Amino acid sequence: MADALPATTLTLMVNGEEKHCSPTTTLPQFLEQQGMNPKLVAVEYNGQILHRQHWDSTIIASDDNLEVVTIVGGG
Repeated sequence: MADALPATTLTLMVNGEEKHCSPTTTLPQFLEQQGMNPKLVAVEYNGQILHRQHWDSTIIASDDNLEVVTIVGGG
């Protein structure tokens, strides 16, 4: 039997996988909770590229869909 999630847990999709977080979680907080460095990723939020200036004011909502891409340097 699967563990039940707390009633206040939100469900969203990240790169095609179901993820969970608590309400009022900002985008940078969520990325950090997932083990990502917010300075090293680009985010498509519900089908739109989300400019970094809006990240701190973006609160994760239930059923959001994120595509997160890691920025890789090199030459």
